[in-house]
Amino acid sequence: MKPVTVSIDVPQAPEQVYDFLDVMAHHERFTDHYLTGWRYGGPPRGVGSSATVTAALGGTKTDVTIEVVEADPPRRIVERNVSAAGRRLARGTYTIESPGGGGSRVSFTYAWERAPLADRLLAPVVRATMRRANEKVMRRLAAELVRHVSAAGS
Repeated sequence: MKPVTVSIDVPQAPEQVYDFLDVMAHHERFTDHYLTGWRYGGPPRGVGSSATVTAALGGTKTDVTIEVVEADPPRRIVERNVSAAGRRLARGTYTIESPGGGGSRVSFTYAWERAPLADRLLAPVVRATMRRANEKVMRRLAAELVRHVSAAGS
């Protein structure tokens, strides 16, 4: 299946964005519209930090284990996602770029490495559903970054 990428421009510097995204518990704040029941494991940030969540998309629910497997501060965080009893394996990659003129461009790419037959048969619908959910994630991330940076500056 083709990957899905969504992006948003935010006024925060790449280091501020990375610092926020590096903490696994922060992800709950901008993904809880479809990822619920967060249970954390490993260190609170960096490679090895993890969470198990319940994903509710497209009328189905499944448990997903998310683990940070690569980190390249302040540019990139790669998560490994396992769900559907191991039949779905994917990578979620946050890329943070400085487009010039201040701020950051934050992109998230969800790339399937293995997918159940139903996902593959319904690939256009699955990809559209993921794109919509992750576009909302990006909008919510932007709002959470404002709150987080404001609170850190207080």
